[in-house]
Amino acid sequence: MKPSIPKGTRDFLPSEVRRREYIFETIRRAFRVYGYQPIETPVMEELATLTGKYGDEGDQLLFKVLNNGDYLAKADPEALAARDSAALTASISKRGLRYDLTVPFARYVVMHQNELSFPFKRYAIMPVWRADRPQRGRYQEFYQCDADVVGSDALVYEAELIQLFDRVFAELGIRSVIHLNNRKVLAGLAELAGQEAQLTELTVAIDKLDKIGPDGVRRELAGRGFPDAAIEATLSALQIEEIDQLKELLADSEIGLRGVAELETVFELLDTSQLTNRVRFDASLARGLNYYTGSILEVKVDTAAHPGVKMGSIGGGGRYADLTSVFGLTNMPGVGISFGAERIYDVLEELNAFPEDADSELQVLLIAFDEPTHRYAFDLLTRLRRADIPADLYPEPAKLKKQMKYANQRGVPYTLLIGSEEMKSGKMQLKNMRSGEQSARTPEELVAYFTNG
Repeated sequence: MKPSIPKGTRDFLPSEVRRREYIFETIRRAFRVYGYQPIETPVMEELATLTGKYGDEGDQLLFKVLNNGDYLAKADPEALAARDSAALTASISKRGLRYDLTVPFARYVVMHQNELSFPFKRYAIMPVWRADRPQRGRYQEFYQCDADVVGSDALVYEAELIQLFDRVFAELGIRSVIHLNNRKVLAGLAELAGQEAQLTELTVAIDKLDKIGPDGVRRELAGRGFPDAAIEATLSALQIEEIDQLKELLADSEIGLRGVAELETVFELLDTSQLTNRVRFDASLARGLNYYTGSILEVKVDTAAHPGVKMGSIGGGGRYADLTSVFGLTNMPGVGISFGAERIYDVLEELNAFPEDADSELQVLLIAFDEPTHRYAFDLLTRLRRADIPADLYPEPAKLKKQMKYANQRGVPYTLLIGSEEMKSGKMQLKNMRSGEQSARTPEELVAYFTNG
């Protein structure tokens, strides 16, 4: 049997895992600084929890899990005979892999509402699954890094989450542009076009603007029955760059003006934030997920700062007014963001922006020349580890060339050479593998050197 893995999934080498952990820890540290608490939810959710929350296209991308045991025993006989897979699914699959971390979070809040303090701020860094077509920056299994606040409609949280985006991308060394819009603005545009009842169809089409262009959006809206005049008015409005212009356009739309006012408030809150990255109003930002009702955010690489880097969204999010209501809990508004860890990894790799020490956790490899020095080295290794110094010992006193080759393969920054003379004097030869410099150090000096940096 030829070994393989499912499409859209990946194995990770140790160096890749360390780089991913560097990203996760940078994000996790920021979450904690901003007062977010960690939670975890199951890999699987009831399909009823997941369906209907992501739009028709999202529902098509859910991974379904077959019922345990003889799943055909209770299969719908008519659907089975008709080979109607859509109708059959309900009787043979009750669970699905989570599509994102937001809907499971809404379910979590409802189930644990009496154990939580509101506003409740949570973060989660966990894998999700989508039956999407794999391509660069898009996988069927990938990690999301989410932060959400529920129990408040205060716009200060929108400003806080933008600050979070800014902090993380500044620390990672990725210059970015944080795009901001409001679904109420899009509702106002739909109202002006006389298409209030088709807001979802409108936002789904607009969300594809970057991929299919204006002509593609024009064709999609026409296919959904939008009149030509409404399509052209919408496409024209999407080119507006100033909020004041938007205010004039939406002067007769109550919901549209509420969206404009919310945008203005968020920008005012950010006035003194001294952000590293740019925040800009983007009338064309739609975020196709059904549950967004207010502010919507999307982060993209700043191509002016990083020319040649082609990548889609590396972060996004938005406000939802009533996501928990589908699970029986009303009046629980929330807002949240998500970092696209897989795409962030690809961008950092393309920019060669990972720190050198992200490639190796091991600080020093001990190299012994014979059996007596190998035993001595093992005792020293134990001492270093007790001081929390990441260290290792080549398993046998092999030829020096072989041990040094292993050190290079591991990307170890230092080696510690231990021969009979070093054992007698109590001073080992510490070699910097990058510069080639060597210095003699006692065990005490070694501990102090690696502990104090």
